[in-house]
Amino acid sequence: MAPIRRIAVLTTSRADYGLLFCLLKEFKRRRGLRLQLVACGAHLSDDFGRTEREIARDGFRLAARVETLPRKDTPFGVACAIGDGAKGFARAFQRLRPDLLVVLGDRFELLAACSAAAAMRIPIAHIHGGESTEGVMDEQTRHAVTKLSHLHFTAAAPYRRRVIAMGEHPSRVFNVGAPGLEYLRRLRPAGLAELERLAGPVARGRFAVVTYHPTSASPERDARTVEILLRELKRRGLRVAATFANADAGGRAINARLRRLARRDPSWVAAVPSLGQRGYLSLFRRAALVAGNSSSGIIEVPSLGVPTVNVGDRQQGRLRSPSVVDCGTSAKAMQKALDLALSPRFWRTRRKGVNVYGRGRSAARIASILGAFPRERLLRKSFYDNPR
Repeated sequence: MAPIRRIAVLTTSRADYGLLFCLLKEFKRRRGLRLQLVACGAHLSDDFGRTEREIARDGFRLAARVETLPRKDTPFGVACAIGDGAKGFARAFQRLRPDLLVVLGDRFELLAACSAAAAMRIPIAHIHGGESTEGVMDEQTRHAVTKLSHLHFTAAAPYRRRVIAMGEHPSRVFNVGAPGLEYLRRLRPAGLAELERLAGPVARGRFAVVTYHPTSASPERDARTVEILLRELKRRGLRVAATFANADAGGRAINARLRRLARRDPSWVAAVPSLGQRGYLSLFRRAALVAGNSSSGIIEVPSLGVPTVNVGDRQQGRLRSPSVVDCGTSAKAMQKALDLALSPRFWRTRRKGVNVYGRGRSAARIASILGAFPRERLLRKSFYDNPR
């Protein structure tokens, strides 16, 4: 009988936890795999909703907690958090002794975890590599993690080609689609009463879901952009269910502005640290549109046939479905994009549920590959010079 393979999975926040949910369930279900779930960052912070409680409610036990939240809301604070996080992950991995580390996306915490794993000769599997988000530091982080990793699970064929172009061997790069779409496919939507408990009176009316994360601009400028966006939505008769920004430099400034707007008029704005994945996606289903600069508006929302207004350049470089409208951060640019997304013609022609990121059937395939890939080949990889 083959020995059990210990799979450590890193989750940094509510965002990647929701995308990993179905894969975590698959790991728990398989006899030959032992899940070791490691939480860090915003999960462990009251400022960001302490979402480790959601993990426990879902029936998962944390094998380790690693503090990575920046002490100061600045790039210097993030840099220090990466260094502190590497030490914390090294201690966790020394205790857990995983056979494989699974990470998703492009958060700065991945640099800490993957650096520790690489030094300790722990193979790494990376999900959502090969993508491009030119507006933020995440672009560099994602590609750095690709080169530190040994197995790759991409969300679309062009991204697979890009990972191979970076020197990763085709036999180690698998196009499985976006994992978050599997949760969406299996979702039992929350009812109106439950959504009202999450978002208050906003859920009863015609509303937009807004998530806006920090960019390379100043924190105050990002917060101002959020206020302009919410004002333009109000002018169109839309209430706003806003989720907090992530734990990057500038995130707290955005969240403070959201709190202030919600206190001023709670019937117009609900500012929620975390809706939980089920609540978040259920609100998407009822929304008139989704706005902001989160990847969820680009990757998951198109499957629901709901328009997305993507503000700014944070997601620049990602593949787009027809239901996504891009715009700048000025009031005039937002006005034009919102009017288009809410127009009857747009709803008739472009919000058809077409999604370039697949159909949501990735968890079983990823688990099978991770369980079967030969142990002796995991750490040995060479640079692949693409003959084309």
